[in-house]
Amino acid sequence: MNVLAKTTAVSFICLLAACENSGANYTPVIDGAVGPNYNSDLAQCQGLAASQASIDGSTGRDVATGAGVAAASSVIINDNSSNLGEAAAVGALVGLTGNALKKNADREAIVKNCMRGRGYNVVG
Repeated sequence: MNVLAKTTAVSFICLLAACENSGANYTPVIDGAVGPNYNSDLAQCQGLAASQASIDGSTGRDVATGAGVAAASSVIINDNSSNLGEAAAVGALVGLTGNALKKNADREAIVKNCMRGRGYNVVG
């Protein structure tokens, strides 16, 4: 298995992992007792996080950047353009994966901040 195929496989696995848990399903660690509204508050905060767009301007930018950098690197390193398309595809996938992971982290942060705003002592 060549390096390109390995990179593609790893990127695809990372993308699937990022999509599996959108971050909106995150359950924060709370220090102290929780009140009777905890489940309702958590559901509302998770709903707020889930309402955030999955694809936006940063998604396209990250995909294009990944494709461009990988294609240019392939030409420079290999001193030819024989696998330019493959390199660009892998770079695009890497950019998409990175963007998905960032969106996942952003949604998790929304849940944490929302719960803090509702008076919970969120520690993780």
